[in-house]
Amino acid sequence: MKFFYHPDQERHAPPSFLLRGRQVASPEGPLRAQMLLEGLASLGIEVTSPEMPDTPRLRERLSRIHTRRYLDFLETIHSRWSALPEATAVVSPNVHPCGGGHHYPRHPVGQAGWHMHDMACPLTAETFSGVMANAASAEAAADAVLAGVASAYALCRPPGHHAGADRAGGFCFLNNSALAAEVLRERHARVAILDVDLHHGNGTQDIFYDRGDVWTGSVHADPADFYPFFWGGVDEIGEGKGRGANLNRPLPLGSDGVAFMAALEELIEAMTAFRPEALVVPLGLDAHRDDPLAGLALETDDFQALGQRLAAIELPTVIVQEGGYPTEHLGNNLAAFMRGYTGSRAANGGS
Repeated sequence: MKFFYHPDQERHAPPSFLLRGRQVASPEGPLRAQMLLEGLASLGIEVTSPEMPDTPRLRERLSRIHTRRYLDFLETIHSRWSALPEATAVVSPNVHPCGGGHHYPRHPVGQAGWHMHDMACPLTAETFSGVMANAASAEAAADAVLAGVASAYALCRPPGHHAGADRAGGFCFLNNSALAAEVLRERHARVAILDVDLHHGNGTQDIFYDRGDVWTGSVHADPADFYPFFWGGVDEIGEGKGRGANLNRPLPLGSDGVAFMAALEELIEAMTAFRPEALVVPLGLDAHRDDPLAGLALETDDFQALGQRLAAIELPTVIVQEGGYPTEHLGNNLAAFMRGYTGSRAANGGS
């Protein structure tokens, strides 16, 4: 198994975000990566840094999952925002086209509201460089699997699965899991995405919702009571060519590892019927009971069992880090997952 992380991800360091009407310190920052790296180091795992965090090939691949105007927005909005009178140092919109807008605005404030669907994506002067390094890490892991490695892990922060084709949200700017799936599609006719983050991956679902070549499934806290609120129900099954290729298994708040694993089995059964040739796992560790954004109640040992179960699927696999926020358990949760995953792979003759 190979492991990838580009240190330029640390350039994205949002100072705060809006939570229940208050500006609070953001739990999504460089500290997350440091703690996750410590968890890998406790197992003797070293990470590889992609040589180039921004290449024409990466940009072309990103354009398959994100609109070009959105990618242009991410790259240019901070400089255009900063030129406004009395602008803040962080791009933070004050207007959104709730219910759907009728035209795409020219003004930076309007564009920020169009592309940033909540107040959890503060964008700084260094954000674009940071998230491109983030995407490069996911791309490198997917390329390694295309080259013949059985599995690879990309340490990506900020997370990505709330980022849709034309929008940011929930700390996410570029959808790293969708990018990994798109890279795997260069060789594999059918790819599955099995999202095990605490939150529903609404951006990933939206990107592939009308496609039949990428199956998407998610187990998560029930959006009736939890972010992202407006997506993630059992009635969302895809449309057009993608009808039947999307499956959600929302869980009541506070559900434990037993309920989580039972829902996961339902997803795996449906995914197996799709007959995927490769797999992407958006890995969230925020389902732990003590996570700052806690909505479920998994224990550290549950992540080891999760790793063992996912390894048993025995498909070429890219694991992309999604959520999981700073607590004393964060690094241990990743280490537990990797013990389960790599140990099971090794026992079955994989790597």
